Amino acid sequence: MAIIDFFDRGWRSNPKGAAYIQDEREYSFNEVGELSCRIANALLAQGLPKETKGAVWALNDVTAWTCTLGLWRANMCWLPVGARNAAEENHYVLDAFDCEILFFQKYFASVIAELQPRLPKIKHWICIDGEAPEVAGAVSLQAWSKDQPCTSPMVSVDMDDMVMLSATGGTTGMPKGVMNTHRSAQTFCAHFLFGCPYGSEEHVVNLAAAPMTHTAGLLSLPCTSRGGTVVVVTRPDPALLLAAIPQYKVTEMFLPPTVIYRLLDIPDLNRKVDFSSLKYFMYGAAPMSVEKLKQAIEVIGPVMMGGYGQTECPASIAYLPPDAHFVGGKVASDARLSSVGKPNPLIRVEIMDDDKRILAQGETGEICVRGDLLMRGYYKAPDKTAETIIDGWLHTGDIGHIDAEGYLHITDRKKDMIISGGFNVYPSEVEQVLWAHPAVQDCAVIGVPDAQWGEAVKAVVELNAGQSVSAAALIALCKDKLGSVKAPKSVDFIDTLPRSPVGKVLKKDLRQQYWNDAQRKI
Repeated sequence: MAIIDFFDRGWRSNPKGAAYIQDEREYSFNEVGELSCRIANALLAQGLPKETKGAVWALNDVTAWTCTLGLWRANMCWLPVGARNAAEENHYVLDAFDCEILFFQKYFASVIAELQPRLPKIKHWICIDGEAPEVAGAVSLQAWSKDQPCTSPMVSVDMDDMVMLSATGGTTGMPKGVMNTHRSAQTFCAHFLFGCPYGSEEHVVNLAAAPMTHTAGLLSLPCTSRGGTVVVVTRPDPALLLAAIPQYKVTEMFLPPTVIYRLLDIPDLNRKVDFSSLKYFMYGAAPMSVEKLKQAIEVIGPVMMGGYGQTECPASIAYLPPDAHFVGGKVASDARLSSVGKPNPLIRVEIMDDDKRILAQGETGEICVRGDLLMRGYYKAPDKTAETIIDGWLHTGDIGHIDAEGYLHITDRKKDMIISGGFNVYPSEVEQVLWAHPAVQDCAVIGVPDAQWGEAVKAVVELNAGQSVSAAALIALCKDKLGSVKAPKSVDFIDTLPRSPVGKVLKKDLRQQYWNDAQRKI
């Protein structure tokens, strides 16, 4: 299936039903589908070929997402840019990845106008919600598309055509462009549909609260394909998010762990919010504290669903479904809860050593994936592609193992591993212990230069409001649970850890201040 076919499947089954809701305004499948057709026809009228890159610079918004659907309907390529990213970061992505079309909200017009002289490759500037005179040559979406037919154009599609060109988060250097295709998107959707079943009479309601320019947009497609409703939350407001769950009887949603932690800080949350409609509360994009996961199960219910993916293998290498969080009617062991679930069915996952040999079950090495979920490669970077995809296997850069029951465990990022006095220390193991302390909201464990050990283990800790704990107490806790080698040698306290727009802690930024004067950078 082409990626737009997932929308069209829902459109056919529920044409007059609500495809999206935003600010209590319903958008039917007919309304969104027809606008996506006009956008696609307007794009093709410009003579643009397949895989032409188009970006949408907007906050969560139904019309903005419809522009993405229009790009896909024309068999063109969506270039996600984060509305909350720094302007220069978006400039790099738009320029380096050869964007030719920019859809944008007029809220961002002044920023875009400043960048415009340095974006000569962009030929079409389209404001989705009115006029933007400050952007030279910009036209409104309404004026640009109004005379186009509202029927779907006939376009030739190859399953390996690029439909998403996404910037990697990257731990070092500038971001790479990940080329995902109809094939990899189809495999993601199939995995999600397998992993989150519904009865024939159940109406699916997806809550898009995280940025749709990241995981939340892709995660809305399976709901749409089922003729369900996507409720779009336009700004990161916990009150809006929580109110929407009972109001619209939300059945599935995704949030990164850091946002879930803040929701769990709300006193009597389960008395204030009715979570009874939820079937799947997905968490991912970063490791989750086992202690906070158990708290979420207690407060929100038996609906938590873990996931593991990468931009290079979109959003579905493995899932830990709600029932796998339990064994014999009781919450499962910490070992099970710290896993990311079993590998999904349409891919093969193995653990390899540094010589690219497949290791025995239970042994630790690099997580490698093959199958139709894989990206096509890195944009204009064949050397980087060849380093990452070897003999058909994508080397994820994640260290882990598969346990005796077949559950996949991520020990850490290969580049995050700390070598202290010749011993390998995996930060995630230390972070799990620190997260269990009631005073700790979040933490990051990194290696810092040390004359004696080469690298010393350091914990950078963000405390819960009104809580306190000493560095000595946290170090003692880690020594008791892990031994002295893995315990932090020092602890720094910080008001707020640096995070990406989707909630990942930016360890690279933390390390930089400690390694600036060191000869070796990690």
